[in-house]
Amino acid sequence: MISVYKLKPKFQQLLTPVLLFLHKNKISANQITISSILLSAGIGLLFWNADISKWFFLSLPIGLLIRMALNALDGMMARKFNQTSKLGEVLNEVGDIVSDVIIFFPLLKFQPESLYFIIIFILMSIINEFSGLIGKVVGKERRYDGPMGKSDRALIVGLYGLLIFFGVSITGISHYIFGILIFLLLVSTYTRLKKSLHED
Repeated sequence: MISVYKLKPKFQQLLTPVLLFLHKNKISANQITISSILLSAGIGLLFWNADISKWFFLSLPIGLLIRMALNALDGMMARKFNQTSKLGEVLNEVGDIVSDVIIFFPLLKFQPESLYFIIIFILMSIINEFSGLIGKVVGKERRYDGPMGKSDRALIVGLYGLLIFFGVSITGISHYIFGILIFLLLVSTYTRLKKSLHED
């Protein structure tokens, strides 16, 4: 399935100089993970208050790009410099889910006409991440299959922030947009569970 996640190797190559700089300055993988969670809280706060200033909508594309970089860097740091730990894994997985909820929650404020669709979208995002973890639970690898994995959701919400900033309203079609996103999340969740259970 098509997914932004497939671009991760090239993205990581671009981030290598940043990784080396952080390591040189004794920044640990767990510190990067915590920074990502705090950044997500900041993005969610600015997004919630974007009715005060439309410039706050730019926190979505800009903030989510930085968050994607931090999410890549913590894993790179842990693997390259032997910083993997159970605490790091918990912070990473729980942090991603909490961060998504914080960032997506303001959608309920700005697109109230799609209230139930957005609630289902948020719930399916959580379930989707748990379905990726099932691979590890059954003794296999963590699944990141798309469509609509973490990186894809970040791309979509970042694009949403840009559209609203430039005055493009999706109110008339938001039902259809979130309906499609929910369908893609169902496909992704099914794919992850199926591959976790049947992968050799």
